[in-house]
Amino acid sequence: MKLFNKLLVLVFIAAISLSSCTTDSMDTENASLELPQTTLDAKDIEIEILNLINDHRASLGLATLSEMDLIKSVAYSHTDYMVVNDVVSHANFYTRSNYLKQHAGATKVTENVAYGYSSAAAVVRAWLNSESHKENLEGDFTDFDVSAETNADGRWYFTNIFIKK
Repeated sequence: MKLFNKLLVLVFIAAISLSSCTTDSMDTENASLELPQTTLDAKDIEIEILNLINDHRASLGLATLSEMDLIKSVAYSHTDYMVVNDVVSHANFYTRSNYLKQHAGATKVTENVAYGYSSAAAVVRAWLNSESHKENLEGDFTDFDVSAETNADGRWYFTNIFIKK
């Protein structure tokens, strides 16, 4: 039984380290935001993540969220940062939040990040199994988008941003 409890603790620690979320109140860094110069085409895994989140929201009677290219660009800039730096973080969240407030009319911004999940269903399931991530997925938002990128080893990094206008 002790081995089982130790395994449970290890699984919990791994789950926390593989995904994270944040809200406006976090991050005081003031960095510039570098967005991609071209429109980003959605990958199949990104489309599936957005659909799974909206399906979940609809199953609870919540309004579905609209996709927004600007949010996708901001999410991509952070996912690219995580891939390049081999880190899962909310670094510079304050900058992303302020940018979306200024350029997308957002009044509220939050994000979920994750690493290492190999499918849309797995990452959405992990977010739904975490109370703080689930609050973001089910929160009072109007728009969202997601970026999913792989590193050189083929492991996925994810940034899912939600805004309320």
